[in-house]
Amino acid sequence: MHQRHDIPSAFRREFATPRLWWTRAVVVGAAALAGLIVVGFTWLAESALAVFEWASHWAWWLPLVWSPACVAGVVWLTRHYAPGAAWSGIPQVMACLEAEVGPTQRGLFVSLRLSATKIGLTAAGLLGGLSLGREGPSVQIAAGVMLAVQPLLPRRSLVSAQSLLVAGGAAGIAAAFNTPLAGVMFAIEELSRAPEQRNSGLIVAGIVLAGLIAVSVYGNGTHFGVIHAGPIGWPLFWPGLLTALASGLAGGLFARLLIASLSGQSADRFSRWRAARPVLFAAGCGLLVAVIGVLSHGATFGSGNEATKAMLDGAAAPAPGFALQKFSATWLTVWTGAPAGIFAPSLSIGAGLGRDIALLTAYPYAPALIALGMVGFLAAATQAPLTAFIIVMEMVDGHAMVLSLMACAVIASTVSRVLSPPLYGALAQLQLRRVAPPA
Repeated sequence: MHQRHDIPSAFRREFATPRLWWTRAVVVGAAALAGLIVVGFTWLAESALAVFEWASHWAWWLPLVWSPACVAGVVWLTRHYAPGAAWSGIPQVMACLEAEVGPTQRGLFVSLRLSATKIGLTAAGLLGGLSLGREGPSVQIAAGVMLAVQPLLPRRSLVSAQSLLVAGGAAGIAAAFNTPLAGVMFAIEELSRAPEQRNSGLIVAGIVLAGLIAVSVYGNGTHFGVIHAGPIGWPLFWPGLLTALASGLAGGLFARLLIASLSGQSADRFSRWRAARPVLFAAGCGLLVAVIGVLSHGATFGSGNEATKAMLDGAAAPAPGFALQKFSATWLTVWTGAPAGIFAPSLSIGAGLGRDIALLTAYPYAPALIALGMVGFLAAATQAPLTAFIIVMEMVDGHAMVLSLMACAVIASTVSRVLSPPLYGALAQLQLRRVAPPA
């Protein structure tokens, strides 16, 4: 039977309840604080990378000494004082959302202390020239800020810890990429555990606010500017399809390689060395990352954002083969166990792959294939095609390529699912090993 909607009662429930207004103020205030912290983290990370680049230009050989020592120190600190800060940060938030993780165990994966540690250790990794992104760490950082305000909520608040974690993780993506819409989609596609319908509007408001904080600081410009994709028609079909298939294959292999490397279940000598001497192993990986960086004339150091911008602009772009170099440097960085995100490096790898295919096929409008490579590799590596599509569309102002980007993301993600289980889901299960089984 249809229930009559009483307008005065609905008005009192939504606008005349102090407890509800306090809940809204706490959630929105925490989202704004999370956005500001991520903006500060962005500045610190980029400043650390700038110092490394200045030093490596001053002495080309310096990374061969400094990078191994730096990553060894980061891994030692991570293992001894903050094991929950290792890797990307997204698997930790996903693990924290699992039903088997109780309130007393959430601090293993997400907390204000881990957020502060993640900021310092990730910046230290960039100071060492590691091939890592700050977007995954931003998810864990913002989720820790949001979860920390739970005690301030009213006792009977309908905003749960799970809702705060989802909002915080998505706010981290929104603020890190300056893409609020991508933050909302990330919450739906990767983090959502059926949040309460009543609070969905409040959670989305918090996510968008965190993104607007980044916009207010960095301006409303797109991250990689505006691409000049050229005419979108049949001439793009075959090169675009090749890019989608190649990025799906490469991204799926990348995800499978990361899962195999981090699981520690392989019997090869390198995995045994990593298990027995993790800090020394990290130093060895750091040395290889430095060698790749020197051979690429510095293009593979850091997140890869500058290399991606150069390829999209067509000026001073890295040499062909950059995609393989960046792929290897990012895999080695993650394998060390240091705090390291893969979003920005994945975009850079995909951009290099798209640029190589443009050269191979002599397609005259390389930025179109570069954008397709970016969305394809990110969608394949994360198996989150909608998030990847929206991130790239917002970052390159690629509204003219909406259908092409969407199709590429779906094709690449489908190819990846054949090759590998979902990366973040698998890594979240590895994180759950740290939860003590019930007595």
